[in-house]
Amino acid sequence: MAAITGGQVRLVAEDGEVAALLLSLLFADAGFEVLDAPRVSRVPPLGLLESLPDAVRERALAWERHVREVETGRPGGCSAAGPSRAEYDPQARTLAQREEAKAAELSAAGMPTSAVTVRRMRARYRREGVWGLVDHRASRPRTALGRADERVVAAVQEVLEAGRERSSGTLGRLRVYTERLLAERYGEGVVPLPSSATFNRLVHALADGRRLLLGSARERRWRSARPAPPFVPTTVMMPGELVMMDSTLLDAFVVLDDGVVERPELTIALDVATRTICAAVLRPKGTRSVDAAQLLAQMMVPTPMRPGWPEALAMEASVIPYERLLSVDARLEGAAARPVITPQTVVVDQGKVFVSSSFIAACESLGISVQPAPPGNGPAKGHVERTFSSIKTLFVQHVAGCTGAHTGERGRDAESEAVWTLPQLAEMLQEWIICGWQERQHDGLRHPMMPRRALSPNEMWAALVAVCGYIPVPLSGEDYIELMPVKRQKINDYGIRIDYRTYDHKVLNPYRGERSPVADGLWEIHYDPHDPGQIWVRMPDTSRPQGYRWDAVPWIHRTLVTAPFTDFTWQHIRTTVARRGSRAQHEHDLALALRDLLERAAAGHGTRREKTIAARARATADTGREVWGILYGRQPEAEAPEFEAEAEDAFDDTEDVEAALVDDGAPGGRLALHATLNSPTAPVRDAGTPAPRRPSVTVYDPVEESLRW
Repeated sequence: MAAITGGQVRLVAEDGEVAALLLSLLFADAGFEVLDAPRVSRVPPLGLLESLPDAVRERALAWERHVREVETGRPGGCSAAGPSRAEYDPQARTLAQREEAKAAELSAAGMPTSAVTVRRMRARYRREGVWGLVDHRASRPRTALGRADERVVAAVQEVLEAGRERSSGTLGRLRVYTERLLAERYGEGVVPLPSSATFNRLVHALADGRRLLLGSARERRWRSARPAPPFVPTTVMMPGELVMMDSTLLDAFVVLDDGVVERPELTIALDVATRTICAAVLRPKGTRSVDAAQLLAQMMVPTPMRPGWPEALAMEASVIPYERLLSVDARLEGAAARPVITPQTVVVDQGKVFVSSSFIAACESLGISVQPAPPGNGPAKGHVERTFSSIKTLFVQHVAGCTGAHTGERGRDAESEAVWTLPQLAEMLQEWIICGWQERQHDGLRHPMMPRRALSPNEMWAALVAVCGYIPVPLSGEDYIELMPVKRQKINDYGIRIDYRTYDHKVLNPYRGERSPVADGLWEIHYDPHDPGQIWVRMPDTSRPQGYRWDAVPWIHRTLVTAPFTDFTWQHIRTTVARRGSRAQHEHDLALALRDLLERAAAGHGTRREKTIAARARATADTGREVWGILYGRQPEAEAPEFEAEAEDAFDDTEDVEAALVDDGAPGGRLALHATLNSPTAPVRDAGTPAPRRPSVTVYDPVEESLRW
């Protein structure tokens, strides 16, 4: 055989004649036979051989030399130089004789061996190579489980799995729980536990590899929630293709009203493709779903330049192609240097804020898909978690009142160092995002044509928007209402009642007791938890292109409680005021208690909790008005009730009413009319004093042109 080409073989005869023949015909011929075929053994697993103990490896290599000498006559194989020893010469001795000689030689050397053993080692060598000559009994690693009872092993594993969510404990507690489990499952004393030392080794062998015993409870929860690998990295090549949202408590104290000091909560949206912080909302503790919806709206609206910001922070002075984009989106005129990014997919955690029906509905209305991360799995949204860490090191640690990452890093009196109010800190954060984050080079951002150069978020966005394009998504005030939480209720004769708050207005008159045009017959109501003083109702309106309009409906006691409050302020009042009368009377009592709390807190009185609740309410209301002003220029308000007509109705039947006109000494000579029903002896009080619950008192304020009950 001279050569094999494709499916043919070239044969050369003894006289030099050459013939070409198909391999299939050659193999099918009855006279075909392979002569002097070389013995092919497996390639030895060198990596496994290196992992063996030295004595085991040397013994296997020695057996390889013995087997080769038996088969070829030379310890190095057929290619080895030098003559064969007489007792192993294949020309003079048979294979059986050579095996007997090798067994005798090894026995004389102190390693008792029979010819059968030599024959078995030859078979292993042909089948597995050097690896077949290894004594696996001596090379088998000792397992930490040893000869432990399988029932004990299963019980320990079950207890370890159940302890992922529990606080950390000692091995002694784990032993007690395992013993109880075995007693419940098999009976008392049926399955004994090994000694403490053996049990501890067993626990470490089962737990250390999966971090079920070591580390904090938080780390154990994260590992339990971690999906099974392998993990495929996500490649994002377009702004807005993947946006991650999350909230965290800021490691700094702020000063709220009345000297209340607490840590605010920061919610951000991060674009993965460009590492742009698309939007950031700083709120008092207790982020709601409406805050996440505001974050979505902020992403699609250019960030305006604030008073006092240098011109270097303007988009016109940045690397963003301002002039080309201005021809497409006129809103960019006078905007700060932060890109406007419309998200396509939003990655959120399992927090109630981001999985609420209102947030999901807001995303659906904007055409955004929501991708929840596995519960308790921070690395699933590692980009935003790393951004929080960068905000702490690059910005927060330089803020007065910094608390450190945990109490061990906190100063002696960090609260006394706090000097910034929530709006001031939010203002500084927005400015730092423009100049400190968007212009900072990130090692993870690389230009496709210049991979050695790190880019800033603004530079990366400018590079990608040239390829992907830019489509503005203008939003109106009605769009903001669409992003608020939703309820579906009837419109009754008394109006709309939500959580012991009644909302009523004359715009509801044509629809009282009527079914809505939708299938369920209920009316769509949107409300702001940070400003419960009014709601918005979707009303049919054929004169508009969309076929509906939003009507604002005020709370009937809105003129009684003029100070800003939030839903959590109202919930605090509900827990402190017991119901003593009808539903309407209870709502009136709640409104009075709410007004009293806000007035006491404003005057510096009340408990620490009441001051904190009132301060949070005012800070939240201020932040909400600021966000609305940034987005849409002004906040929609409900039409003021007609107080003149209400005043006339209130004093129709006043036969047994004692009225007194007093001057409260307020600037402008403000007067107050106190009318006490069925109580001629009721004392006349100052207008600034909270009204008693019994009897009912009506106070008319001619400056505010409103009635206070």
